[in-house]
Amino acid sequence: MRIYLVGGAVRDKLLDRAVTDHDHVVVGARPEEMLAAGYRPVGKDFPVFLHPHTGEEYALARTERKTGHGYHGFAFHADPSVTLEEDLARRDLTINAMAQAEDGSLVDPFGGARDLELRLLRHVSPAFVEDPVRLLRVARFAARFAPLGFQVAPETMALMQQMVRDGEVDHLVPERVWQETRKALAEAQPSAFLRVLRESGALAVLFPEVDALYGVPQRAEFHPEIDTGVHVEMVLDMAARIAPGNDVVGFCALTHDLGKALTPADVLPRHVGHEHAGVAPLRRLVARLKVPTEHAALAEQVCREHLNAHRAFELKPATVLRLLGSLDALRRPERLALFLAACEADKRGRLGHQDDTYPQAGYLLRARDAAAGVSAEPFVAKGLQGPAIGEAMTEARVAAIAALDRSPA
Repeated sequence: MRIYLVGGAVRDKLLDRAVTDHDHVVVGARPEEMLAAGYRPVGKDFPVFLHPHTGEEYALARTERKTGHGYHGFAFHADPSVTLEEDLARRDLTINAMAQAEDGSLVDPFGGARDLELRLLRHVSPAFVEDPVRLLRVARFAARFAPLGFQVAPETMALMQQMVRDGEVDHLVPERVWQETRKALAEAQPSAFLRVLRESGALAVLFPEVDALYGVPQRAEFHPEIDTGVHVEMVLDMAARIAPGNDVVGFCALTHDLGKALTPADVLPRHVGHEHAGVAPLRRLVARLKVPTEHAALAEQVCREHLNAHRAFELKPATVLRLLGSLDALRRPERLALFLAACEADKRGRLGHQDDTYPQAGYLLRARDAAAGVSAEPFVAKGLQGPAIGEAMTEARVAAIAALDRSPA
């Protein structure tokens, strides 16, 4: 039995990045030997075990063979005769196909260390095309490593484009598309995820609502970047800067302007009512990808209300209270914080505006606190009952918001 550290842990060590997951491959062992050594089995499709003390994953070396379409269309073979190189050969990218032996030596049969130096995301073998999830993973790794200068190797992009043309991407299950997308939205530069998917042709297949935004012009005085697709990329990266690792804010950033793709050509570059027009395509995307309820609900709020957030200082106090109520912000202030992070990302995700301030957030947070400070007790003490209490509280909350300093300083 020989044990090797594999995959992301080896890659991240070589990049001097923090290692969070330690995965291992075991060569020359049978399941019975792993069980006898105290390892706990967890794999359903192939033998994977958890270490009895560390809980880290140890998988028996295996090969795989394409048997059908999509992510599940594989047959796996694991026995003591499978070599480490055979196991590494089934992996997606060269930078993920390295191993470290117990003595610390590097096993790198496909040039992963060199591709780390070249900052390239390159496929291991032509078998890359057999699994459409790999296309999504490459886009996600692009989002993670773009700040370090990584790019997709031209020959890998060519394979990805071929996968789209062959319809392999059509067989991706919604849950897996969302899983990879959610991870990408939490990376350092999510715009790279969109760019890779778009260059491969997969964005139009998986996210047609987002793909339709590219080439749609906006008014240059408000959006110097002009192209709505470019704006969404900038908003995504700003969201990653404002709320690092938060995929809820990232999803709101991704979908906040979907309505602009529906603006009639004779109205462009103005987009009157796009915030309401965007709700329908957002709901279609959410239903198709089975997006979690909280992501979907907040994204719809951002889509519908982001212009009101930008105009916060111009809104009547009663309108501010309605906005807070639509977010359930009095009971759940954390939702308001996420909403404001997405709105700030939209405002600052514009060419030349990346370092702007967003005082609207501070004002709306103060408005929330002022409204939340109004309680029912004084009105009950006055003898009010039933709906009259609610009406009196609403009036008091509007008055409390009206009393706030509304200057944008």
